[in-house]
Amino acid sequence: MNTVVLADAAAWVVLVPTLIAAAGLSVLAYFRPNRLVVWIAAAALGAAVVAAASLSEPARWGGVVIALLALTTGIFGGGPAAGAALSLAMGSVSPGLHGGILIAQQGADGQTIASAPRREVLRGGQTIGVLERIATAGTIIAGFPEGLAIVVAVKGVGRFTELDAPEARERFIIGTFASLIWACAAGLVAHFALR
Repeated sequence: MNTVVLADAAAWVVLVPTLIAAAGLSVLAYFRPNRLVVWIAAAALGAAVVAAASLSEPARWGGVVIALLALTTGIFGGGPAAGAALSLAMGSVSPGLHGGILIAQQGADGQTIASAPRREVLRGGQTIGVLERIATAGTIIAGFPEGLAIVVAVKGVGRFTELDAPEARERFIIGTFASLIWACAAGLVAHFALR
């Protein structure tokens, strides 16, 4: 056997179990949040990216399975990854009733109004995040990375009016970047393996 065939075989031996582990751990972390599980899933995803990038030929078999595992990893793992990044960067914030965060209202001069009730911003973030990761991983898998610009633009425009408070801006940026990076990495596994 030549060395290219051996190298590809070794890459597949690493790629398949690490991608299965990343997908399984991502689903587990989504339904039962645990920061350690997120870090292990991230390590498995990183190993899968490296293994897929080292392939010299596209997959001849199992392409649909690889794409589904990568999509599953991207969709389910991005939320817990964003949550882990937010907890590292921001600590805890007061959650709202509808999945957002509570922030103090500000007057026209930018000063906090102590007597005003707090308002909820960034509502529906979990659902928006799932849709964002489907679109992100899907565009990468499909070989259309330009679609990322559309995803980011739609999300930014949709949230623009809620980003007047610093804590909302910080949470939006950190959560979006963590979610997008995770979904892009998962999409790259399938992209590298299939092309």
